[in-house]
Amino acid sequence: MHFSIPDTQEFQQDGSGSKFTGYNINVNGVFHCVVRYKQLHNFHEQLTKEFGQDKLPPFPPKKLFSLSSQELEERRIHLEKYIQIISQDYKIQNSQIFTGFFLNAQHETQSAPGENVSLDVFLMNGHKITVNIVSTDQTDVVHEAVCSSISLNDDYVYYFGLFLVRKESTGDNSIVRKLQDFESPYLSLKAANAQGVHRLVLRKSYWDPSLDDDLIEDRVAMNLLYVQATSDIDRGWVVVDKEHHRRLTALQQKNSKKEFLRLARTLKFYSHLQFKPCTTDYPAANTEVIIHAGNKQITFHIMNGENKGKEGVFQVTRMRCWRITSLNEDVAAKVTAANGASSSSSSSDTSKHMELAIEYLMAKDSLKWVTIVTEQAILISMCLQGMVDELMMKKSGRRIRRPQDRDKSNQSVSFMKRDGTISGEIEEDETVGHKAMESVKRLSDKITSLNIMGKPKSQRSSSSSSHTEPNPSNSSFGGIGDEDL
Repeated sequence: MHFSIPDTQEFQQDGSGSKFTGYNINVNGVFHCVVRYKQLHNFHEQLTKEFGQDKLPPFPPKKLFSLSSQELEERRIHLEKYIQIISQDYKIQNSQIFTGFFLNAQHETQSAPGENVSLDVFLMNGHKITVNIVSTDQTDVVHEAVCSSISLNDDYVYYFGLFLVRKESTGDNSIVRKLQDFESPYLSLKAANAQGVHRLVLRKSYWDPSLDDDLIEDRVAMNLLYVQATSDIDRGWVVVDKEHHRRLTALQQKNSKKEFLRLARTLKFYSHLQFKPCTTDYPAANTEVIIHAGNKQITFHIMNGENKGKEGVFQVTRMRCWRITSLNEDVAAKVTAANGASSSSSSSDTSKHMELAIEYLMAKDSLKWVTIVTEQAILISMCLQGMVDELMMKKSGRRIRRPQDRDKSNQSVSFMKRDGTISGEIEEDETVGHKAMESVKRLSDKITSLNIMGKPKSQRSSSSSSHTEPNPSNSSFGGIGDEDL
């Protein structure tokens, strides 16, 4: 996961008139919550009590006097680094303290009391599933409710996930991100709809098409696979020639869904995610590409220049690490101009541009950085992380978790609100718990880092036009042998 604190906002204390700073926390590139320093300090104290000081990075110290603008900026950067580091620790990230803090912070930010609501979740073909939930229910609870309503076998529930999808001006739907367990799907959808039309979608959350074999004999799971496969084919994400199109159509007419899926699996880019057109420096600077991700690789389909129509394939196991940075307005404007668009676009547009840089093993003992400039950098990074997680899960002999693996204990976790009062326990304490140990190990397998500095120019320090954190290594990279080159 990618945590950042791109900017701050100023609040006025109710009654007293005094002011305080709120730190805006983004998760996977999307605003999640705003919290005060003292809330984060209390969070740190809880983590220290649970895990010990030696397991945690240094926390920015308290100050006796009001901070200057420069000191506030330094504190923002240090808090950001702190959250980025602890979020890479498997035990911390999956603890009730961590999950409860960010879940309750989202509740407080949106001033959202728990209430009974109906939530619509869609399949890729537009079929609507309506579930009755509490507005503050976390993702796992909502996801399990959706799967239960369609009678999906518990063994297959977490082969799928809830995704936030945006309706584009072109009429197409684009995937924004997969929802995490420390957020409320209802609240996240509500916040997203303030910025455009969004919906929640149930779709596959794995990348290895061979995992279809686990599901294809289950009627409900097989139908979900079929719905997604037909959607991906209809929108052109899967390459289908005339002969295969004829055979697929015949199987559809016969309602032969299993045979349809078996044939679809043989097609190029089956079970891949396709991204918006973007720019890369491979094989040459300012190369326009469409990227496909899936089945342990990403593919560049080149759209311009002398290599137009060719493809470059990058195996996940040959990626040593990757990083994400935001581009300052000047760089983003140059990239936009290089793509043939006006270079006078607003800062709100260019601030969306981010750079994903991948350190790739081009040949034996030859590593090279390949960069991609796209507003979907975080989504691509999360896809790469998911593929690595699957590789490590398979290597360790683990399996995809099940609802019964989730800890539903009634452990109490305190949460400090902005006004300094302490709530005795998280609001949905029966549903917030440790992820199952069957979940993919993330501590040693973490391979991404993020520090998005996407603030308005007026709020940036002169030295922070772009920034990245050191890159944890990709554990699947270590298993490469000469036969893989």
